[in-house]
Amino acid sequence: MSETSPKLRAELDGIPTYKPGKPAAAGGPVAYKLSSNENPYPPLPGVMDSVIASAQGFNRYPDMACTGLMNELADRFGVPVTHLATGTGSVGIAQSLLQSTSGPGDEVIYAWRSFEAYPIITRISGAKPVQVPLTAGDVHDLDAMADAITDRTRLIFVCNPNNPTGTVVRRAELDRFLDRVPSDVLVVLDEAYREFIRDADVPDGIEVYRNRPNVAVLRTFSKAYGLAGLRVGFAVAHEPVAAALRKTAVPFGVTQIAQDAAVASLRAEDELLGRVGSLIGERARVYDTLCRQGWTVPETQANFVWVRLGDRTADFAEACERAGVVVRPFAGEGVRVTIGETEANDIFLHTAEAFRKVL
Repeated sequence: MSETSPKLRAELDGIPTYKPGKPAAAGGPVAYKLSSNENPYPPLPGVMDSVIASAQGFNRYPDMACTGLMNELADRFGVPVTHLATGTGSVGIAQSLLQSTSGPGDEVIYAWRSFEAYPIITRISGAKPVQVPLTAGDVHDLDAMADAITDRTRLIFVCNPNNPTGTVVRRAELDRFLDRVPSDVLVVLDEAYREFIRDADVPDGIEVYRNRPNVAVLRTFSKAYGLAGLRVGFAVAHEPVAAALRKTAVPFGVTQIAQDAAVASLRAEDELLGRVGSLIGERARVYDTLCRQGWTVPETQANFVWVRLGDRTADFAEACERAGVVVRPFAGEGVRVTIGETEANDIFLHTAEAFRKVL
């Protein structure tokens, strides 16, 4: 018999595997994980009760339509249920958006550096990634992104706040950009960190979408809501796009446990706002301390900070790990550091101060 392997799609050649944040070593010297932008708090009040109740029935398939969650989201954000779609985190929905819009010969535009899943899911769809460098201040260059649009462009990602830099696109510049985008090109506002924004000039994507049929918004329960391990996110988009997302979603992809936990989390908004407020306070302390130490750090509106280190990136990440925290290095560029427990933040800051002195 022939020894040849099954034929796989050529588009998969060279696609990098997504790299999750490195976990803290079990039983090792590392005590804190600041590498995955996770919420350090336990589940919100009522969430664990809902999870335990849902777990009693996981011998059954979940509600594929996510009826309870969809209705809760429609009420919470004032949008029709037909304008909603759910998925396995916002990245799962992003992949469905590409399946719905883009294939071989098409182009997908996004800033770089930005969310590392964008090039992976774009190439999986068969489309060509078009990466537009950030500005010198690590912000989306929307003028350059608009200039990159061709008749082959099908989708544009705008990550706001941007992962991993934490920088934001403000209202006036976003409006100018959207006015330049052809109406048949889908613009995806990826707002995974929306709850951490305190800059009044940053628009709420859901308000932007209302009057722009070619705008879709991604949100997740993984970050502020602390449900990273349950994998549930949602999109708000006009009906043709939302319907396409529901068609391309993996059947039964969002478990009943995740659906019920998300509903319970939405209903615990007061507690959520308090926790987010505490993290924002820690974010300000970390940012201010880094600036006083002499680091050039872009102003962040997310739950992390970005420190450019160039060819010292790996050395810094190793120093942090030896000290007791894991950060997220991007080789040759810098590190992204999640705002975590006060003790973890202190270890990171002490390490940054010591490292700065030997640069």
